[in-house]
Amino acid sequence: MTSTSGTKSPYSVLLYSDNSDVRTHVRSAVGDVIDEAELRWQDVATWDALDELVQNNSFHLLILDGETHKVGGLGIARELKNSVYNCPPILVLTGRAQDAWLASWSLADDAVPRPLDAFELQKAVHGLLTRDVVAAGSE
Repeated sequence: MTSTSGTKSPYSVLLYSDNSDVRTHVRSAVGDVIDEAELRWQDVATWDALDELVQNNSFHLLILDGETHKVGGLGIARELKNSVYNCPPILVLTGRAQDAWLASWSLADDAVPRPLDAFELQKAVHGLLTRDVVAAGSE
């Protein structure tokens, strides 16, 4: 993802969790740069805010907390994958490693279980943001 000036264009990431500590942990674990491209974070705590942003903006990645109260990220992931044309990749944060089957049901592109590990978060975000670039280069 390189702009015409040779610098990498920023990635936009939407992070959904009703827990501000989870949002802070994810952002600090992942950081603000992936492969020399800036990450532009947009945080939301409610389904209504997330839905409005997804419908009216373009994101490179959605990170959804499966443990969010009222409307969990796993159900949202499935709904978005079934209703949003060209839905961006989705990373879900699950409650535990045994919830991998729920992540699969949700149609998420990847999942990271709790306790959230910074290395695993970085690896998952990097993989989802750069997979289209890698796939295009192998054609």
